[in-house]
Amino acid sequence: MANPSCPFCAIIMGEGWAREIYRDDHTVAFFPLQPATLGHTLVVPRRHIPDIWELPEADAACLSRTVLRVAAALRTAVTPDGLNIIQSSGAVATQTVPHLHVHLVPRWAADAMGPIWPAKPPSHPPQVLDNLRDKLAGLMAS
Repeated sequence: MANPSCPFCAIIMGEGWAREIYRDDHTVAFFPLQPATLGHTLVVPRRHIPDIWELPEADAACLSRTVLRVAAALRTAVTPDGLNIIQSSGAVATQTVPHLHVHLVPRWAADAMGPIWPAKPPSHPPQVLDNLRDKLAGLMAS
């Protein structure tokens, strides 16, 4: 189920260039072409899945297992002070390749990444938060 125009599908099929570090029946892990830090790794499902909203739970379990394995390997290999695990879905969330992928970004104090949260997060009235909580709780119960 590859998408011929997807660069990650090309890597998965062995037709695209990548520094691959891991492959199993369900996932592939490789370095991006422009890593944010040393060891920055992408983990992708081998099936073409566009984003998190299209990810079946069984595939999510396989993806999560590989993310955990890569995180452990990165901790040993590059001894970072921390690790960001980032998954972005949709262009507004900075997804540039429409194939689900998880970034594992080793972090050190004063690295080139910088903070990933806004300096001043938006505030919402308590009633708005209560309404959202109730709506989400109802959706989760169904």
